[in-house]
Amino acid sequence: MAASLNLILVEIAWPVALALAWIAGEFGRRWLGLPRISSYAIAGFLMASSQGGFLSQPSGAAMMLLINVALALILFELGYRINLGWLRANPWLGATSVVEATATFAVVFLIARIFGQAPIPALLLAALAVPTSPAAVLRVVNELRGSGQVTERTLHLSAFNCVFAVVAFKAVVGYAMLTGNGGVFTAVWNSVVVVLVSAGLGTLFGVAVPGLLRITGGLTHHTTVAFALAVLLLTALTDAFKFSPILAALAFGLVARHRRVLLSQAQRNFGALGDLLTVLLFVFIASTLDWRQVVAGIELGAAVLVARLLVKTGATTLFARVSGLSWRKGALTGVALMPLSVFSMMLLEQTRHLDAKLVAHLPGVAAVMLLLNIVGPMATQWALCRAGEAQPGREG
Repeated sequence: MAASLNLILVEIAWPVALALAWIAGEFGRRWLGLPRISSYAIAGFLMASSQGGFLSQPSGAAMMLLINVALALILFELGYRINLGWLRANPWLGATSVVEATATFAVVFLIARIFGQAPIPALLLAALAVPTSPAAVLRVVNELRGSGQVTERTLHLSAFNCVFAVVAFKAVVGYAMLTGNGGVFTAVWNSVVVVLVSAGLGTLFGVAVPGLLRITGGLTHHTTVAFALAVLLLTALTDAFKFSPILAALAFGLVARHRRVLLSQAQRNFGALGDLLTVLLFVFIASTLDWRQVVAGIELGAAVLVARLLVKTGATTLFARVSGLSWRKGALTGVALMPLSVFSMMLLEQTRHLDAKLVAHLPGVAAVMLLLNIVGPMATQWALCRAGEAQPGREG
């Protein structure tokens, strides 16, 4: 009887956890003014078995596919909102992105080396510190109905440095395998080939799906379902062949936008499906963290957090005036770029299949993940409110 009861409790643990996290998100938003995703992360961390909670770490391909789809839907929406014409009209935006990403990589690498990390773990940590979490930024922007220069620059810079991060991370992985026992072919495959094929598949879907919608006459009524199914298929395909669902989904959204397919306001976050998967995504990521790892890496994690914030804010402020923005809004853009965790954790997860201990014990990662999973969305919300671009009375 006791064994049967335990089995039932295990089976309902995740549904119960998601319900509790959603309730925490609503109460946190109403009573404390917190972004919902910060509350999801806090709830997920506290409910995890590593913290003495009831939520065991899930395993299996089905769960990881769901997590990848959740992030891919967000990345598709982010890619869809990117306007490459803005880069041509304002090349200083591109310069801001290059300087911000490169400087973040370099500074975090130096900090990791100062803390005594070996070159390859230091390079991996530096690559993981570059991206701003698109999941966190886009959810906060949608939650506040944000619009304006700071909002748009934050979204664009988030997308750009995600691409830089994928390329840098895959390059470091390739280098690590080249200097290890992987050989040239394995190194090239897991870096150059993965990046090119992932982007190519996303581009192919970005051309094919809008074309199919035009042929079937579904551009008005079935766009959301068609794109959601396409993202699911693209994610499953890239994940099965060990490519990058992250880069593929971003490229898919970017190309779909420039194929002139319109998504209505009602389709933010892909509706209830996107909302549910977002709760799952943030609870899952926080539940993978162990408080012992957080404590062990807290000094390095705190140093990376502060340095990353200063570098990103410094870069966006430095290029503010030449790119048509005030110093104040340039600084606020840098603050809004603070979220990190989800994107970087998925980069790590997508490298688990490699037979190498590249990412198993990266010091400081757990601390950075937890801190920026909670504080990062708060910083984005604060920056958008200070910039006067949030419309909290019209929350989605």
